[in-house]
Amino acid sequence: MAPVPCPHLPEGFDVTDPDLLQSRVPHPEFALLRRAAPVSWCAQRHGVSGFDDDGYWAVTRHADVKYVSTRPELFSSWTNTAVIRFNESIRREQIDVQRLIMLNMDPPEHTRVRQIVQRGFTPRAVNSLRTALRERALKIVDEAVVRSRDGGSFDFVSSIAVELPLQAIAELIGVPQEDRSQIFDWSNTMASYDDPEFAVTEEAGIRASMDFLSYAMNLAAARKECPAQDIVTQLVAAGDAGNLSNDEFGFFVILLAVAGNETTRNAITHGMHAFLSHPEQWELYRRERPATTAEEIVRWATPIVSFQRTATQDVELGGQRIRKGDRVGLFYSSANNDPEVFEDPETFDITRDPNPHLGFGGGGPHFCLGKSLAVMEIDLIFNAIADALPGLKLAGEPRRLRSAWLNGVKELRVTTGP
Repeated sequence: MAPVPCPHLPEGFDVTDPDLLQSRVPHPEFALLRRAAPVSWCAQRHGVSGFDDDGYWAVTRHADVKYVSTRPELFSSWTNTAVIRFNESIRREQIDVQRLIMLNMDPPEHTRVRQIVQRGFTPRAVNSLRTALRERALKIVDEAVVRSRDGGSFDFVSSIAVELPLQAIAELIGVPQEDRSQIFDWSNTMASYDDPEFAVTEEAGIRASMDFLSYAMNLAAARKECPAQDIVTQLVAAGDAGNLSNDEFGFFVILLAVAGNETTRNAITHGMHAFLSHPEQWELYRRERPATTAEEIVRWATPIVSFQRTATQDVELGGQRIRKGDRVGLFYSSANNDPEVFEDPETFDITRDPNPHLGFGGGGPHFCLGKSLAVMEIDLIFNAIADALPGLKLAGEPRRLRSAWLNGVKELRVTTGP
């Protein structure tokens, strides 16, 4: 017997539909699912998501998302990767090659690679970037101040939100700052395959991936030949079992660029929109600069709507029998608004504490390696904005990215004018 979908939703409703996420995050539907069918079958036209199946299980409660996230022996990232929906024209070998990215590995291989790359994300390593990134944040905002002097509007995404995450990645791995725009173009091309505005063809996406991979592998080879005082040297130079091979490093840099750039940029953009839509919170932030702000911005934004796992055996979850090989969608946007965990989850509250959101993942082996760096970037950029652009106002609604799994914003017009 086929699984029965949530009876309270329209037939065919799919929370990975990129047209849906281009218009909104479906919070009302997530609320229905959490109440009526917290683990529910979402049927899809065969192969529409790029997988040889007819749908997936939608997991919407905070507790269930954490359960799946912390049990890699039951729910695999490697089998079908963590991306819940590709373009239906993707070939299986194109999916399989993505297993080389740490996000899509299972233990013990994931454990080996993570133990190596986390050298660059120790508290000491991240804190060593603070001074440089603070200076960069101030410069980014100062340049935006110049753009705003005529009283006209400007795009917050391209002028402010994009820059600090890109510069942080470049600083972290020793990429020349003049190359950061190329990194942005490559990562945008790889992540924006569902949005026709970017006109990303399959060939363009493959070419961007290959160009980026080649760039990162060449960087690794150069550091092996001539070590420097940067994370690349720490990760690859010795060339033994305790370091990354050139291709492993290349896929790690791709993960950094997409996971670190796309997600932090969108968190900053959604955070600014939230502040300007809730002026009392912006005034509170300007006065007090609560240390809890960045975590609430990430909860509110939840830049990654969902990832997936694949059941490695028959298992029961939320009263449903999930079969071996079934895909399971982890909907972080729903979990981060679960009223069983958060008081008034629909309220943007920068003093929220505790704040056990899952915006950096649901725990377990894939918990975000760069969390402390992302929190630092968000803190630094909003401190700079509050000091230099305290009178910022919305000049239009966000233009959202068409994506099956990213809560992305392409443009947010703002102004300092009346």
